This record gives sequence, C-alpha cells and structure tokens, in this order.
Amino acid sequence: MDKGESSIKYVLSGEGATSIFNIDENTGDIHASKRLDREEQAYYTLRAQALDRATNKPVEPESEFVIKVQDINDNEPKFLDGPYTAGVPEMSPVGTSVLQVTATDADDPTYGNSARVVYSILQGQPYFSVEPKTGIIRTALPNMDREAKDQYLLVIQAKDMVGQMGGLSGTTSVTVTLTDVNDNPPRFPRRSDQYYVPESLPVGSSVAKIKAVDADVGPNAEMEYKIMDGDGHSVFKISVDKDTQEGIVTIQKELDYESKTSYTLRIEASNKHVDTRFISAGPFADTTTLKIIVEDVDEPPVFSSLLYTMVESEAAKVGTSIGTVSAHDPDASNSPVRYSIDRNTDLERFFNIDANTGIITIAKPLDRETNAVHNITVLAIESRDMELSFFIGKGSVAISILDINDNAPEFAMEYETNVCENASPGQVIQVISAVDKDDPSSGHWFYFSVPAETNNINFTLKDNKDNTASVITRRHGFRRQEQSIYYLPIVIVDSGSPSLSSTNTLTIRVCECDADGIAQTCNAEAYILPAGLSTGALIAILACVLTLLVLVLLIVTMRRRKKEPMIFDEERDIRENIVRYDDEGGGEEDTEAFDMTTLRNLNIIRDNKSRRDVTPEIQFLSRPSMRSVPDNVIFREFIWERLKEADVDPCAPPYDSLQTYAFEGNGSIAESLSSLESVSTNSEHNYDYLSDWGPRFKRLADMYGTGEDKLYS
Repeated sequence: MDKGESSIKYVLSGEGATSIFNIDENTGDIHASKRLDREEQAYYTLRAQALDRATNKPVEPESEFVIKVQDINDNEPKFLDGPYTAGVPEMSPVGTSVLQVTATDADDPTYGNSARVVYSILQGQPYFSVEPKTGIIRTALPNMDREAKDQYLLVIQAKDMVGQMGGLSGTTSVTVTLTDVNDNPPRFPRRSDQYYVPESLPVGSSVAKIKAVDADVGPNAEMEYKIMDGDGHSVFKISVDKDTQEGIVTIQKELDYESKTSYTLRIEASNKHVDTRFISAGPFADTTTLKIIVEDVDEPPVFSSLLYTMVESEAAKVGTSIGTVSAHDPDASNSPVRYSIDRNTDLERFFNIDANTGIITIAKPLDRETNAVHNITVLAIESRDMELSFFIGKGSVAISILDINDNAPEFAMEYETNVCENASPGQVIQVISAVDKDDPSSGHWFYFSVPAETNNINFTLKDNKDNTASVITRRHGFRRQEQSIYYLPIVIVDSGSPSLSSTNTLTIRVCECDADGIAQTCNAEAYILPAGLSTGALIAILACVLTLLVLVLLIVTMRRRKKEPMIFDEERDIRENIVRYDDEGGGEEDTEAFDMTTLRNLNIIRDNKSRRDVTPEIQFLSRPSMRSVPDNVIFREFIWERLKEADVDPCAPPYDSLQTYAFEGNGSIAESLSSLESVSTNSEHNYDYLSDWGPRFKRLADMYGTGEDKLYS
C-alpha cells in the first residue's frame, strides 16, 4: 500500500520505543539510539503499525516483533568470594586439596566462548598448583615445614575465551596457612644444670624451673615431665605449668644440710600428644640432669620431742624437779643451748627452768583445783648469739597436776529447809548431799553425822550410805511463836587419806503448812506484830524517827553557818569569784581558796605550821597585828605571808608557782659518792674490796682505792 508517496506513516510502540529505539515514520526503518547491553536486557518486544497519514487510521493490524541483543565478549571473569584464606597441615603429601576457587563471567555461556573460563596460578609456584577447569588448589611440593615457613600468598587468574588470545581475565588472592602437626620432639637446651637451695626452704616451695624447647605449637607442644631416677626422687617432685609448659621442681620433704648437701635428678620431658605418622623421626622425649645443692643456714635449736608430758602432785614443794627438756643445735657448729620459759604461757610463774640443763622446777605452790593442767612453752636459744639470734626453738610441755585430799567436803547447795508446825516424829524434812573440790581416782564417798556433843531433841540425821543424808524430826509439833528458826550442825567427812571434814550448819525454818504439807507462811512476825504492837505504837515510832531527822538537819545547818565569814558586803560574791578565778593552786585538793573575808580580817593570829618531813632553815612567826594600809599593800603582804606559811606546811598544796623546794634535808647516812669530794676527804673507809667485784666495778675501785697510783689510771 506504501507507494512511496508519503501517504503512509509508521508508528512504533512497546518496550524501549522512543527511548532506545526510534522509527522513521516515512520509511519504517528502526534505529537504536543507545548502546545496548545484553547483560542488562537481552530481549525487547516492540509493536509497529502503519497509519494513513491523512486520516491517521491504521491501514493494517498492529504487528509485534522481538529484538534480540547478540552477545559479545565484553565482561571479564570475577571471583565473587575472593580474597580467600585456607589452611593445610604441614608435611602434607603432593596433591592435597587446599581450596576451590570459582570465577563467574556475565557473558552468554550459550554463545561462543565468551563465558568459558580457565584457571591458572600466577604466584605461589612451585608450592601449589590449580586445576584449570575446576579451580581446585592443591599442594605441589612434599614436606612443607611450618617451622620453616608457615604462610603462603597465591594469586589465581581466571580467563575467558578458554584462555585464548583476546580473552578477558580476573585475578584473586589466596592466603594459605600451614597448620601445625607434632613433627618436632622436645629438646632441653642443656644436658645438665645446677641449682642452689637453702635448707630452710619450706615444703612445697619451688627450687627449679626447667623447660624443654618444642618447635611445635598448641596441643602439639604440651609437655609431660617426670623424674626418671636419682637420689632425690623421694625428696623432690616435678609438675608442669600449663601456661608456660615449664617443669617446676618442688620440695616434698624437709631439707637438712647436715644430713645431705646435694641431690641429683634425671628428668625426662615428653610430648603429651604424639602423632604416630612421625614416630619414625625419633623418640619424642628428651632428658636432662639436675644437681640441687643444699645451702647451710642458721637453724633454731630442735627439741628432742614435739610434746613433753610431765606429771606432778599438787603437794610437791617449791623447788621440786618435775622433768627435763632437751634441745640441740642442728647446725654443724653444734652450739650450746640455753633454755627459758615463755612467760606468756606461764603468766603466774608457777615454774622455772635451768638455763643450762633444761630441768623444770616448781616456783610456786600448785593447786589442782585451780588449774589441773599447765601447758607451757619452752624456748631454746643458741648460747653463742643469744642477743643476735632470730632463730628460737620452741617446745611444748604439758604438766598434769595430781590431786591430793586438800579440800574438805561441803554442802552441795544452799538448802532452804522448812518444817511444818504440825510435823510428826520421824518425818524426813530434807535430803542433803555434799561436794568436794578434790577428784580422787576411786570417786567420792561422804559420811554424814551430827556432832556428838550436840544433844538435839528436835532433829536427827540419817546417813543414807549413798553420799546423801536425811534430816528427820524427833518430836511432835513446832510453834513459830516459841522458836521460828533452828540451826542443825552437820559434820561431813570424805574418804580421802587422810580424810578431811567440815561442819556445815543447816537452817530450818518453822512454817505453817496446808493439809498437803506444803509451807504457806514461814514469817514469825506475823504472829508477833498483831499481839505486841498497835497502830498507835507504830505511828509513835515513825514520829520519833522524823524528829531525829529534823534535829540532825538543824545541827548540820548550824555548823555550816559557823563556817561562814563574819563580814558580809554587797561586793563579796563578785570579788571572791574574781580571786577564785585567778587561783592556780592545788586543783581538786585545794579546799582553802582565798576568801575576801579572810583577806580583810588579817589581824587573826595564825599558828605557824612546821613541816614534819624537813627542818626549815628559817621559822616564820605570825604577825599579831597590822596597821591600816592601802588595799593593794594588804593583799601583797597577805599573799606573801601565805606563801611563806605554805613553805613550811607539808599538808598545804602549792598555791602558785612562787613556792620553792630548796631544802634538801640533812644528808644521807651513806654520805656523798661524788668523786670530787671523795678524793679530798680524809675518810677512814677502805674501798679496796671493790677491786674484787669484777670489771664492772673497776672504775670505782680505781677512784676509791688506797693506792696513789690508782687515782689517775
């Protein structure tokens, strides 16, 4: 229908129309206005229609067609998961798979060779290789040693077009780490070593640390140490430090330089986890020899026994020997030992010990009832360095005190015994028992009785033969009005040898009882007061007591008034307070503070008080009278007089700092020991005996000796 007359117009619609594809409306030719990319969109569906240009009506139905974008090799292969890391055990055989790498190509795999990729290794040869088609990386050399080199960096290339010229390529890196296997045995850096250890090192202390070197790491380097042989196998033990893999040698028995000065140990180190593939390389163990030298130290004296047990009777006299302790110096010097008692364990000093022999004696009388067992600590110090020694041996002594019969029996308790007024003869009113502070080995046995000289018609005592006794009434009825309290002496004798006895008094009160024999009232005054005293009598007694109290108060008041000063004025309190405020005298003992009344009445004659402990050089006489002088002069003279009076009064406290104590007495019977006076005196005493008292008195002997040549020696 299109005859070339431009009567037909072509229209294009659909995907990409006008934006990517344009149509020439006159000729119908379709053109691409943009570069096409198959990887973005491989197909476009378009619709075309021919229209009458004049009427704009279609001249035929709309036609649909597809434009397919043909691929070209415009995309290089890419490793989407790169870079890679991998690990392979060291010493792996050739061809061991390490890792598979994969590259992708965005080109069309169905058209040509644009998406066909092959792999090659650019870096990492000759240690590793890669399969061209699969991208599997494998080891290419045997016996790769991690200890020589533990990490490799590979560069893998992927190229499309089957690797042909003109193909595009991409690369990635692969880091391969050789993992450790136990292919190295432990080795000691030295075949022998030597350590010095003081003998005072406590059990459990570390004496040496050794370590076998293993080039492997992790579990493959874990060690085990053991003592194979040597003379110190029972004295030392070895363990492993899990953090450092060191062998730690510790003491398991006390060291003694005097017994053995050195030990030799042969120690083996081996791997804890052994790889059987490498056993042929040699034994995975190594040995070394340790020599441990024991150094001598100054040790404290050692007692022959850890605990001394001694027994002594409490009847032993002061000075009696109880037992002996013994200690010796374990050092090679074997110095003599001196003994003493730790007084913190014997505060009351019951015992003494001979410093040289260790014999323990009694220093004070012993009493088993006070302390049955004495636990004391004995100290032992080397004689050669008692003042400098810091090492003191200690021994324990347990002294048990044997009992003797030195305590008389007595009532087991304070008995409150009652007897009913209507009691009948033979009635048991109390069962008594006894206690004894002693502790006989055969047990206590007491005998009860009433003194023979006591003819008691009221009560009797029956010994029950079981360390108890019963108090029994002997007559009918008791009356509180006649006698409310009875005292029954009871003799208690123990079974000791010799036996001891004591007389204890049982107090028995007469009580009114009910029908069941239970005491109701034991107060005798309940009968006496109603019969003897009336209410008026009680009031009279109270009135007398009140009158006496009033008289006492009056007497006390009169005495206080007599002590008050004779002169009163309005300024008394103020001035007296001022004077008392300035008084720096005797504190709590100063009860004679200055009084304004006394200051104004200076004409009172004061008796001189002489000191009883010294002979004063000057006796001050009291002044009988004073003429009228100004107040300040009166005060000054009065205070001066009181100061002089205080100097000769031994009972007066010091009123102020002006008081002096210059008098030193009449001298000593022994006279002065001054060297200046002794040289010039003509004393008839002979001091030559001072030279016999030893070196401490040599200087005195030189000064006071009769020889002229000794004066200035």
